[in-house]
Amino acid sequence: MRRKFARPLIPLLLIAPLLAGCLERGQPTMTIAGGDDDDAFCRANNVAVGSSEYIACRKDRDVQRNNANARADRRQRDLGEYMLNHPDRP
Repeated sequence: MRRKFARPLIPLLLIAPLLAGCLERGQPTMTIAGGDDDDAFCRANNVAVGSSEYIACRKDRDVQRNNANARADRRQRDLGEYMLNHPDRP
């Protein structure tokens, strides 16, 4: 009887680490396309790559992206707190 019970658990134990990756939280991974977009945006202002204006433009884009991520995280956290504090409202 024990062997029949343990047999379905083996595949579940093998698949569990793979599924755990789906639950990962944190910063979204930056894709290469996002970096190309920043490069194209900064080059559109007719600045040379490596110049101080180009570096400042890339830093500004990074700051804007980080602020947008922080706002999204804050909104998600605020929504979770609201839902915890108001369980009677769907």
